[in-house]
Amino acid sequence: MSITAFLGAIELGLVYSLLAFGTFISFRILNVADLTVDGSFVLGAAVSAIFTFSGMPIAGLFLAALVGAVAGSVTAVLQTKMGIQPILSGILTMTGLYTINLMVMGGKANIPLLNKESIFTYAYRIFNNDAYKIITLFIIVTAIFAMLSRFFKTQIGLCVRATGDNEEMCRASSIDTDFVKIVGFALSNAIVALSGALVAQMQQSADINMGAGMVVISFASIIIGSVIIKNKNITLGLASVVAGSVIYRLIIALILTTNFQPSYLKLISSLIVITALSVPTVRNKMEMKKMIRRSRQC
Repeated sequence: MSITAFLGAIELGLVYSLLAFGTFISFRILNVADLTVDGSFVLGAAVSAIFTFSGMPIAGLFLAALVGAVAGSVTAVLQTKMGIQPILSGILTMTGLYTINLMVMGGKANIPLLNKESIFTYAYRIFNNDAYKIITLFIIVTAIFAMLSRFFKTQIGLCVRATGDNEEMCRASSIDTDFVKIVGFALSNAIVALSGALVAQMQQSADINMGAGMVVISFASIIIGSVIIKNKNITLGLASVVAGSVIYRLIIALILTTNFQPSYLKLISSLIVITALSVPTVRNKMEMKKMIRRSRQC
């Protein structure tokens, strides 16, 4: 692997770790596989691209996070106030966001941002070295990491974690679980949209189909990270997400150095997730069979 490919993998690992942060909140903490992320990722990219095209890239990042929070809130309201199943509510919001994203992009499927000022062009002027993207993304990821680590130790953050662990017990304790879920999903999709906004500025374009398969990619990052770093507390859990995202991108970069077809990458991502999820079950079954054999021998 060349140094350029290595640095590129680190850049992608850092920017997509924000996507994995959002999925970590919904999947690991709230115990819901939120499919809204495919749509909110593109929504963040679309808003960021529009503002970057108009010469306001930093404002685009903040507004991308804001509209992402709104999208997550819609999914949560469908679940809590309208009684729609979690998976279906995510699918409905994601489907609706496709049209909204096209509207935001002015009916265009792609918005090019070549030769436009972005947060990364600002960073290049400040740092003035080849690793300016990595430095910028590291600062942003560290800030989000610190914010989330602190948030989940506050009262509302603890309520979000408790609701994911035992919703019925939280209700019995007079916790408004509906409001807590809205906060959790809003935060989750705000970070996902921020990830999309940064990807759009980094790749200098926003595409209506760039969110396809984001759920699988984020799951792969979370699962790989959980294998490397045990999630004994929320801080280690968040750290494992970053590690998993970077390692996942390094694996993909290694694969691309071979003659492997790039079109197979999504299949590889799916296989990684399937393997990581099934290994503990297969291991437990094998251990159980060994115990049964030993008991019979005795």
